[in-house]
Amino acid sequence: MAKRVLITGVTGMVGSHMTDYVLEHTDWDVYGMCRWRSPLTNVEHLLQRANDGDRVHFLDGDLTDSFSLSAAIEKARPDYVFHLAAQSYPATSFTSPIATLDTNILGTCRLLEVFRQFKDLDPIIHVCSSSEVYGRVPADKLPINESCHFHPASPYAISKIGTDLVGRYHAEAYGQKVLVTRMFTHTGPRRGDVFAESTFAKQIAMIEAGLIPPVIKTGNLNSLRTWSDVRDAVHAYFLLVTKDPQPGAVYNIGGNFSCSVGDMLDTLISLSTHDGIRHEVEGSRLRPLDADLQVPDTTAFRAHTGWEPAIPFEQTMRDLLDYWRDRVARGENFLSR
Repeated sequence: MAKRVLITGVTGMVGSHMTDYVLEHTDWDVYGMCRWRSPLTNVEHLLQRANDGDRVHFLDGDLTDSFSLSAAIEKARPDYVFHLAAQSYPATSFTSPIATLDTNILGTCRLLEVFRQFKDLDPIIHVCSSSEVYGRVPADKLPINESCHFHPASPYAISKIGTDLVGRYHAEAYGQKVLVTRMFTHTGPRRGDVFAESTFAKQIAMIEAGLIPPVIKTGNLNSLRTWSDVRDAVHAYFLLVTKDPQPGAVYNIGGNFSCSVGDMLDTLISLSTHDGIRHEVEGSRLRPLDADLQVPDTTAFRAHTGWEPAIPFEQTMRDLLDYWRDRVARGENFLSR
């Protein structure tokens, strides 16, 4: 009988790519949980398979509602869980801190508590934390390893600390097979346009199409990031739960290439067909605080799983830009953000 996997946040960038990976590399059945109002753009290519019952099943579920979680788990009855659903945008957390904390901390708690009620289920559960938990790290602490102290720079980062701790607590206190990852910056096709590299790519695509002037609006360009491709990220997550998983383990995961946000923007501009693109800072895009040094030590995860990122940074940027070019060419309309 085929294994069953539950993916929370299936309509997000990572959730949709996680689904693609599982369908391509296993015979598992995928149960994707999302809110009834979630846009289906990222999983549009999977809808016919869902309609046909071909290994893809979409479930209504909301991390703020335990009853919906119980119903989704009863239908999925998973062997593996990728808990990817979250309020994932740091900037929004400054204006919606309570919703962010509720969704990310209490939502993870609700999910794990509901699983405890199913005595006949004992899935391997991946809880997705974030490198943002480390926050404002001094330069002499780079690269960041798993023992680095937390210094969160946003309500989102605080919420992910809670997510992280709730996951480890459930592994230690109740013996649930929970593993926690702190993924550093990862991107690629389907990245939401509220994130820096994706809004830059979207603006470039719109400039190339003559829809906006050749000026890219930016926030802080000085922040240092280590970049990985979302398709490498989901491969890492798959190895996490299938290669001798260690309940209670916590791993940093991240790419090989580091550069500033400004250098990333320069790379995107260099890939453009339009000459003369410039950029300027827009105050509304600046955060009150920023985690400005995000360079990971991923030794522990790589040693345990053998994972290595395979997709070069420039290819990730090219694929992200092509993703937005395609959406612009289809005549979609976008908010200026």
